[in-house]
Amino acid sequence: MIKRLLLTLALLWPALAGAEEYLSQDDFLAQAFGAGVPKISTLWLKPEDKAVAEGIFGHPYQGMRVRYWLAGATTAWVLEEIGKERPIRIGVVVDGAHIRQVSILAFEESRGWEVRYPFFTAQFAGAAATADQRLDKSVDGITGATLSVRAVTGVARFALYLNQRVNPLSERTTTAQSDASRP
Repeated sequence: MIKRLLLTLALLWPALAGAEEYLSQDDFLAQAFGAGVPKISTLWLKPEDKAVAEGIFGHPYQGMRVRYWLAGATTAWVLEEIGKERPIRIGVVVDGAHIRQVSILAFEESRGWEVRYPFFTAQFAGAAATADQRLDKSVDGITGATLSVRAVTGVARFALYLNQRVNPLSERTTTAQSDASRP
């Protein structure tokens, strides 16, 4: 009886404990920019931005604005997306037009937490957006974490889109646009 109770508690602990923070926002920004973290900026979302977000996430984007950090050709984004039922806080660093880093900052879901590990997040490094806001490289999923994988992938795609909107030093050409211009 006690073993069964302990097993039940072990399985339910992540849901009972609330969000588990893996990396603070300050530590994420220090990784992205070193000691010179730039001032936070705000991007107010236009209707076309919200339409792109809905196309990426498959549901209306609730926010009216997004906060970000910009220094040179580097932007950093801290965004949240629902996995199955609870939010996942994800940090994305974009250099130029390519993802440098994806980090899971906090995770509230009871399953799918494997997305926090470097074997998964490292797959995003070097990815850029195509003309239709997809990633130009494939990302392998994780069995049992499909909704968390979709959430992280969606946030990565949205961060690339947002980067194009605010980063004057981003490379504006994408893989699909380059391919379309070939004879």
